[in-house]
Amino acid sequence: MSINGPGAPAPTPDRPHDALLLDDPQEWPAFGRPCGAADAPAWDSQVVLEGMHCAACALTIEDALRAVPGVQQAEVSAATRRARVVWHPDQVRPSQWVEAVRKAGYRALPAMDAFARAQRQRESRRALWRWLVAGFCMMQVMMYAWPAYVALPGDLTGEMEQLLRWASWVITLPVMIFACGPFFSSALRDVRLRRVSMDLPVALGMAITFVVSTAGTFDPTGIFGKEVYYDSLTMFVFFLLTGRWLELRLRDRTAGALEAVMNRLPDSVERRGADGAFTRVATRRLVAGDTIRVLPGEAFPADGRITAGSTQADEALLTGESTPVARPVGSMVTAGSYNLQSPVEVRVEGTGAETRFAQIVALMENASLQKPRLAQLADRIARPFLVAVLLAAVLAAAWWWPTDPGHALMVGVAVLIVTCPCALSLATPVAMLTAAGTLARHGVLVRNLQGLEALASVDTVVFDKTGTLTRDGMALQAVHVANGWSREDALSLAAALARHSVHPASRALVAAAPAEPGRWAVDGLAEEAGQGLSARVSDGAGAMRQIRLGSASHAGVAPQDGSTALQVVLSEQTAEGQGLELARFELTEDLRTEAPAVVQALEQEGIAVHLLSGDRAGAVRRVAEQAGIREAQGGCTPQGKLAALQALQSQGRHVAMVGDGLNDGPVLAGAHVSFAFGRAVPLAQSRADFVVLGDSLALVPQAVLLARRTLRVVRQNLWWAAGYNALCVPLAVAGWMPAWLAGLGMALSSLLVVLNAARLSRGLPAPGQGAAAQPSSSLQPTLEPA
Repeated sequence: MSINGPGAPAPTPDRPHDALLLDDPQEWPAFGRPCGAADAPAWDSQVVLEGMHCAACALTIEDALRAVPGVQQAEVSAATRRARVVWHPDQVRPSQWVEAVRKAGYRALPAMDAFARAQRQRESRRALWRWLVAGFCMMQVMMYAWPAYVALPGDLTGEMEQLLRWASWVITLPVMIFACGPFFSSALRDVRLRRVSMDLPVALGMAITFVVSTAGTFDPTGIFGKEVYYDSLTMFVFFLLTGRWLELRLRDRTAGALEAVMNRLPDSVERRGADGAFTRVATRRLVAGDTIRVLPGEAFPADGRITAGSTQADEALLTGESTPVARPVGSMVTAGSYNLQSPVEVRVEGTGAETRFAQIVALMENASLQKPRLAQLADRIARPFLVAVLLAAVLAAAWWWPTDPGHALMVGVAVLIVTCPCALSLATPVAMLTAAGTLARHGVLVRNLQGLEALASVDTVVFDKTGTLTRDGMALQAVHVANGWSREDALSLAAALARHSVHPASRALVAAAPAEPGRWAVDGLAEEAGQGLSARVSDGAGAMRQIRLGSASHAGVAPQDGSTALQVVLSEQTAEGQGLELARFELTEDLRTEAPAVVQALEQEGIAVHLLSGDRAGAVRRVAEQAGIREAQGGCTPQGKLAALQALQSQGRHVAMVGDGLNDGPVLAGAHVSFAFGRAVPLAQSRADFVVLGDSLALVPQAVLLARRTLRVVRQNLWWAAGYNALCVPLAVAGWMPAWLAGLGMALSSLLVVLNAARLSRGLPAPGQGAAAQPSSSLQPTLEPA
């Protein structure tokens, strides 16, 4: 194991070898991927965090990570409890920034599948045990407190009342030591580091209540001997732990849906050794050329080709199709898809960042750690709000102190508990992440979480034509060649250039061309987005030609009207810079069957629909009429599309752009929010806010409706959090809210926020039936949750 390098620390008593395992470069791909320029490589790593509960914790961890030299970027999500760290291996090693997190009072674990799942299971078990202890002790304490509530004067002797207090004190000890342990450890950490988090007011409230009650138990004649509050304390702890445990479970089902999709790959797989026997090894140890055996029900851990056996695969996450796909011997299988039928042997051809699944995971991880604008606002006010909570509690206690010191402290406790801003910090991120998880399960990846907020306010949707409103594939209808050229030679030359492009027209020409590449050798090829290709081409005899393939304007020739087919021109550039037409190809494309219903659904929701295309005006008008689009414009260059988009925006429109993700790069980046549509989208290059993996346009209006529903849920959560505090704080200050009721209100406020967000995980809404409706059969895409 190599752990040496610039800045790599040596093992010490507080830095054991286990932590330094992270410094082994062979381990880095397990929880990150390289990024940055080739001359200055950096690593983008993901870690799971233990011990954090709120937005203030997230800010603390971010500050600790950013203070480490060599850490270029740090983003922490309180909702997912994950962190993204971009660091430079020449300046810092993972063990150093992990140690910085530890010194801040938290624990960072590599976000490997096994670590993440084991961490969630441990956390859930510990939370359940604390809840059970608190609940059992609460019932016992209530049994001892009940006589004091119902007894008439003289029914209880002083000795009996004192005995009941002592019994309650003894039973409350396990609650304080075990059930409340995380709150006190977090509060002590805050005090030691001179900061404030949401656990500090809660821990202060618990400690004050226990101290006041203990003083009343040990000294019944003192200033605090009038009453003890063990029942309120245990009830408050029980309600608080109930809320946190349910919140944890709900968070795993809602915001945790993203992580469930990301953790599809198995932790280990059977690999054939030199002796021909299969042994189980870690997935991250696979390399190209290995032969692995994948059992039914397991996910394929890498891209490869089946060498033995045949099966069916579920490729829903990767292609958007839920129908199982037959995979016989010789077929390619992709990482992240599931083997459904029988054991197969696969020769590994691509692993790690080389796979499309890795690109999908990278997009989802980055989205899960982004902070929407409303969440950033909540984070900024979290710390000042907590300081105000402490001051309000002190002032309330001081106001009541002359009347009754014991009651004054309990008023302060109620203020501390009831004003904890947990619900405020969860209101936005939980809803956004739940919506992102729902979209991911239906084949829409959210690259930019802020895009959900922008999508909710969209009033105009602009579609591209080729590969978006029309089918991804095109067919060659006719070939018109110049004198001296044959159909085969023209197709062969056009295909020599088209092989370097993923545009549907290029793929159609390659498919129609002869299988043999011919005599053409291409050099210096360049692609102008939305226009065409140009290159220097040798004909095999040494003569070099400057060839262009694309639109008539790109080829430098006059356009021809009278045909509605898409025309692609092949031309040679003369010495004078003129275009000499060699061939003209007519391609046909079919409108997607669901396009008219999608356009109608958008218009029913009050959204205007436009069509912008680089194709000829006649072809664009034909497609627009078939789809029911009234506003259509053809012959647009990429700059022309951007200008048309900006013209709509200057009218006050909020515009969403739906394109192919490659040729529409400038206009996708210029829209308020954008969709990259089609399976051929190179995810790493896509500039869209949403990437549609499936093959159904219906996902666009459904995503718009889900975004609107998400913003309604966010506003409801924020109004609930604000209204709860506006109502309960005056009651607590006035002394009308006991500690147990404050704890119940605090737990319920956070729980209601998460429950409200959980409604977003039911599925995608159906256009035309209201945001709460279920998807209709006509617009429902085929992809279902895997």
